[in-house]
Amino acid sequence: MSSLFAFPGQGAQKPGMLHRLPDEPQVAAALAEAGEVLGEDALALDSAEALQSTRAVQLCLLIAGVAGARLLMRDGLRPDYVAGLSIGAYAAAVTAGVLNYADALRLVALRGELMQNAYPEGFGMTAVLGLDIGQVEGLLAQVSGPDSPVHLANINADNQLVVAGSDAAMAAVAQRAKALGASCARRLAVSVPSHSALLDAPAAQLAEAFATVSLRTPRLRYLSGTTARPIADPERLRDDLAFNMCRIVDWHGTLRTAYERGVRLHIELPPGSVLTGLARRVFEQGTLVAFDGARLDTLDALLRREVGRAE
Repeated sequence: MSSLFAFPGQGAQKPGMLHRLPDEPQVAAALAEAGEVLGEDALALDSAEALQSTRAVQLCLLIAGVAGARLLMRDGLRPDYVAGLSIGAYAAAVTAGVLNYADALRLVALRGELMQNAYPEGFGMTAVLGLDIGQVEGLLAQVSGPDSPVHLANINADNQLVVAGSDAAMAAVAQRAKALGASCARRLAVSVPSHSALLDAPAAQLAEAFATVSLRTPRLRYLSGTTARPIADPERLRDDLAFNMCRIVDWHGTLRTAYERGVRLHIELPPGSVLTGLARRVFEQGTLVAFDGARLDTLDALLRREVGRAE
């Protein structure tokens, strides 16, 4: 039996998400270090106004994920695996010991700025529910073009896919998807076309910044949210993190890999519980729980039980 810490991506953010973290020393330390590295009050990043910025959203998700993981690991308990959806990969990498938290904060601040500056308006992401990947790819082939770019971005489940592109192109895909029988096609709280070739140039710029940062072999097994496979080599990890903004997320495949490798405890780090819902589609057996809304002693007991079984 194994355990997984799953870190959510952009779209999971909520106003006040950092303020709602438990009042514990590990959380206070993560917030304080973030403030020192960034030169600003970390708690000012989670207001509704601040979260209009891609940079603030991504920093909040990193801080919340790292703080939550440190709190759960405070007594020496550790998950067997970590994985993060999109920006969640950075919190996963910090938790696995791949990246220093300070370096991750600086890189994520830059990542958010690069993505926002590349597409300040008119672009985003749309979830399509109820169609399979072949159907969605067929719609994209009909709509996408030089003046109406739209691409497959996330494979969250067999029939839950996300596309990224221009507002007009996404609206056209949504309209056709509903006509084809989709149960839902809705815009996500993401203002940039993540996980598409539209972000190739910002990703290349981020890779230049990554070249100056030291990465280490993970102390915990790191599952890539794009390849859905474990990665241990630091140079492959560098590539995975720097370029994940322009590569398709295969979260469904990542969950399947985790389950096939014996993961039976899935803990979703803050904020939210979207990943827990997606995991229910894959995990035929096991325990799925979100940090948000759960008691710390319950989470501790679940982790301790899995560690005991592994031994």
